[in-house]
Amino acid sequence: MRPLRGGISKKKKKKNKVETKFDPNGSQVSAPSLPHTLDWWNEFSNRLTGSLSEVKETATFESLFKFSRKTFNYICSFVKDDLMAKSTYFIDIHGKPLSLNDCVAIALRRLSSGDSLSIVGDSLGVHQSTVAQITWRFVESMEEKGLHHLRWPVTESENEDVKSNFFDKTGLPNCCGAISTTHILMSFSLDESNGVWCDSENKHSMLLQAIVGSDMRFLDVVAGWPGSLSDSVVLRNSSFYTLVQESKRLSGKKMKMKSEEEEPGKELGEYLVGGEGFPLLPWLLTPYRGKELSDSQVGLNKRISVAQVIAERAFTRLKENWRIIQGVMWRPDKNRLPRIILVCCILHNILIDFEDEVQMNMPVSHDSSLYKPRACKDNDKCGLREMVSLQLSRKLDPRQ
Repeated sequence: MRPLRGGISKKKKKKNKVETKFDPNGSQVSAPSLPHTLDWWNEFSNRLTGSLSEVKETATFESLFKFSRKTFNYICSFVKDDLMAKSTYFIDIHGKPLSLNDCVAIALRRLSSGDSLSIVGDSLGVHQSTVAQITWRFVESMEEKGLHHLRWPVTESENEDVKSNFFDKTGLPNCCGAISTTHILMSFSLDESNGVWCDSENKHSMLLQAIVGSDMRFLDVVAGWPGSLSDSVVLRNSSFYTLVQESKRLSGKKMKMKSEEEEPGKELGEYLVGGEGFPLLPWLLTPYRGKELSDSQVGLNKRISVAQVIAERAFTRLKENWRIIQGVMWRPDKNRLPRIILVCCILHNILIDFEDEVQMNMPVSHDSSLYKPRACKDNDKCGLREMVSLQLSRKLDPRQ
């Protein structure tokens, strides 16, 4: 299948149209004007049932969604036109029209809880078909209108900020971020089972590759490749790899080697940091291998490890906030799933961009279910490790 590439392609994605004629129990045609609700959250929280009934005791928006109302309102502004289209509207189980806030809350609850359509519907007082329709329309809308929150740095100033912040966290000079992958687990029936989706842990999964900044923000993502593929294969088949080869990525300001021992004019270009599952390239730094390493080699590996932890924590936070991709998804649509993953990544970045105070107060755990990467064939013909090691030994600040 053709994987979805977020934040790097300029081509407009072809959208799968959502049916405008909905289940009679979920929505109707010719929507009337919707009443303005002054106290939306109080009314919405009173509908909560089942496992969510305890929220009524605290009646706080943050206790359910784990982010602030300010961020919620911003998300609503993106999807308003699509969710409130005049041709259709959504209703609850009592036939009452759902407001924009209701629809966004339902979609976010489905994505953030990971609960089934029936559980989400029962707990919020809507039919499961309505939950499915609202969620997919929300995904389509966010995918189109929120993509500017997930993009590679455009200006030189943005790029320099990314490198400077990454240096502060890792001590790696002129580095543009860490690249890593994670598996989105899936469960198939015997009829649907396909060996290409069976990964190294004998589980069915879909790969998400991401480039992550020092603040755990996603700068580029690729979703949709089968879990059986290696990190190296996914990278080499990504649009990002092609753009680098065309000098359209990692082609910014180089760093001069400030040493009399170096050849005149030798410079350190921009690069990424990856684990041992990735190939060592002129623009991709991976750790030294072996047991008998020098002090400088061990030191470089420690800095690479710090960078990799940032990427791993970003994946962990992503899955904790948007649990639809955290557990084992039951028979997902493999064509829609990459788009759902992309939207979860966009929402992840929005929480960071807004410096959401609720999110900032949440601890970040470590993912205990990481896959051991398949080691990629290693060679050091590009000399990237030596150049970075030399800069570290000189203790030079690239911002000077």
